[in-house]
This record gives sequence, structure tokens and C-alpha cells, in this order.
Amino acid sequence: MKKVLRRSLGIGAAVMVAAGGAAWAYRDTILDYRAALEYAGNFKPDVIDQNFRSLFVKYPSIRVPKSAAASPLEKQERPLPDSYGFAGESRSVEDWIARSQTTGLIVIKDGVIVHERYLRGNGQDTQSIAMSLSKSFVSALVGRAVEDGLIDISRPVESYAPALAEGGYKGVTVKNVLQMSSGIGFNEDYGDLNSDIVRYIIQILRGSVAEFTAHLKNDIPQGTLNRYVSADTQVLGLVLEGATGKPLADYFNEILWSKLGTEADAFWLADQKGEAVAAGGLNAVLRDYARFGLLYLNEGRNQSGEQIVPVDWVRASTTPDAEHLMPGRDDGFGGKSYGYGYQWWIPPERKGGDFTGVGIYGQFIYVNPERRVVIAKTSAYEDYNNTGQAMKRESIAAFQAIAEGL
Repeated sequence: MKKVLRRSLGIGAAVMVAAGGAAWAYRDTILDYRAALEYAGNFKPDVIDQNFRSLFVKYPSIRVPKSAAASPLEKQERPLPDSYGFAGESRSVEDWIARSQTTGLIVIKDGVIVHERYLRGNGQDTQSIAMSLSKSFVSALVGRAVEDGLIDISRPVESYAPALAEGGYKGVTVKNVLQMSSGIGFNEDYGDLNSDIVRYIIQILRGSVAEFTAHLKNDIPQGTLNRYVSADTQVLGLVLEGATGKPLADYFNEILWSKLGTEADAFWLADQKGEAVAAGGLNAVLRDYARFGLLYLNEGRNQSGEQIVPVDWVRASTTPDAEHLMPGRDDGFGGKSYGYGYQWWIPPERKGGDFTGVGIYGQFIYVNPERRVVIAKTSAYEDYNNTGQAMKRESIAAFQAIAEGL
């Protein structure tokens, strides 16, 4: 058997030498396919819980040190509401927590933790992958850079990241990228191994996310349609780096993480060239996700009263300002569309001025300003590719009921 294998490898090597570049291209295709399969393997039911708390160890990552002193979080446990309404029926909060495969849930009312629990092997010290919750953090950094005169969101992105002039992002304004209205063609189907989002992930594993992003193509005019494109947030990362002259993780530490009163280090996943995965690579503990929610509840002020993110930016980030961004629009499938701000979602049936950050497989930071409630939830919802959108809608309905019930 070993002789046959060695012979086959020898023949394969000879073919590659003879075929030259074509053979190397074939080799790259095979390696890309293996990377895609490796990526897909992270979400298998028997390993998803463990992987979601260890991706920053499994893959290259950049450590961001915690704040010098953690901001205190008082705790006074109270019972959550028993039920919430969804799909025309009353459903159990406890059942939803279990069915959505929650790994951590924290509820804060008036600055006080009223509920905190960890499940499926997670604990208070667990580093959980934020997935697309990372986008809301990147938005906060853009807001600070705007306040400091480093970025003008009406300017095209290549003004700050010249490499973006090489592809479909040329001429697209920072604001349209913030509002996921770039016009870039992008297939966001995580279940399709040939999709753009999976190709993006392959670049994390094998290449450069910046180079991949810079050469994407546009297929509709910018500023006309809100279409979810994770690469838009990678563009924001490039814009920040060009405007500030600092790597994204360093600016994140300087402006946000060191001043938020965080109790644990954070980790940004990185590609093979050390570039932070802006669109979904943040890893942090649940309480620190909640602290970020509190920052936005308090209009950009940390718990010490320091204005980290401008008030006007927080309001603009959570207030859709064009028809194609408004919540409650017909989504074409018999439902109502979410609204969209600067990397924050607005529920179709808004309650209490609420807004939320969302990450695939069930990651949330929910903020209800009128009720003074922040909810952070990490999950490992294994059926996301089939029923993820329904789970998202149901979770927001549960959050709204919890906020109103408290």
C-alpha cells in the first residue's frame, strides 16, 4: 500500500512539473477545498460548543489586554418573565434558552445584573466568538475617528485605503459601507462552500482578507439597497487603519477596550498576514460584551462617565436615515425587514427605541434605552443555516418581553 501511495505521489509530482502553472492552480484549489472543509467542521454538533470558546486558540489571533481596572457590575438576581409572544402563541422563556442552545445569558436592568447564567460548558471566564457582533465594535471605532477628524464618512473609502481603488469599492462612500449599502455583490450563505463568505473565510485560513476584499465587484449602485455584506466591515477596518496609521487591534485597544472597564483580555482572529478579521473575529467574555451594550445604553459613556464614543454617533448608528434602511419594510417573503444603522440592527417592530448587534449562530447584544435594559447572549445554535433567521426573530421577541417584563 505504501509503495502504491509513493508511486502515485511521484506520478502526481511529475504531472505537476509538466503542467506548470495549471498544476499549481489545481493544487491551490485542493488546498482551498480542504480549508473550506476545515471551516465547515467547526460547526458540527459534537464540537460546536468547544470550538466557539476556543477559535482564538485554534487559529492565529491578536491579544488585546484588559482594562487596568474592571468597572464594577452590581448583581441582584431577579426572576425573568416566564413567557413571551411569538408567531401568534405564548412561548416559554426557559424553553427558548434551551432551544436556541444558549451558552451564556446576562440581563442588566438599570446598570444592575438581574440574571446571569452559563451553559453547555461555558463559564464567566469563557472567551466566546462574537461573530458579526464584531461589526458593531468596529462601528464604534469609526465614530471615534470621525469625532477626532480622522475620517469623513462622505468621502470614498479609497481616500483612506488606496488598495480599495482596485475593485468594486472604488468610489463607495464610508457611510454607504457603514450602512451595508455598498452595492458589492456578495453571497453570504454560510452553508454554501462556494459562497463569497466562505471564500472570505478561506482567505483567513490561507491568505489575505484585505487583498480578497479589495478585488470584490459591485453589481448595483451604492446607497440604493441594504444588503448584508460582511466584507463591508473588513473595508471599515482598512479605512480605520489607513486613517489612524495603526493596526485595527491596536486602535481598538487604545480607544475602546482599555477604557471600557473590561475584566478580561480580548482576542481578534487574524489572517495569515496578521490582519485582524474585522467582520467577525472578536473573542471576549460575556460580561465584557454586556459592558459594550451599557456603553451604547449610556450614549457612549463608560461607567466612569468618560465619553468614549460620541453621543451623536451612537444616535446616528441606531437611527436609519433612508427609505431602504427603515424597519418594517416588506422583505419579499411575507415578513418585515429589519432596519439598519451603522452596523446595528433595528427590530421590525421596535419597542422602547431598541436596537441590537447580531452574530451568526446566536450571538446578541440587545439594548432597550427606554427600559434601561441590556441583554448579551452567546450561543452555539447548530441549525443556523436552516432556521437561523427564525431563531433571530424569536430571540428578539424574547428580549423585548424580558425588557418589558422587568
